[in-house]
Amino acid sequence: MGNQITNFFSSIGEPVAIGTLVEYYDYIKAVEYLICVGFLIAFPIFYKKVIMYDKDAESGNE
Repeated sequence: MGNQITNFFSSIGEPVAIGTLVEYYDYIKAVEYLICVGFLIAFPIFYKKVIMYDKDAESGNE
């Protein structure tokens, strides 16, 4: 299992030989899903670190 993960990460960024339109579509969808997963992981971290929740903002100008 560890060897497969190592091979996966070492093959990222290498040119891919695509023969048919279906293979091209599958490749594009896989890249799209990886981008979506990366966004879903990164956004909560960004929100928590950069956009801090201010408890005093609820009280307004009282």
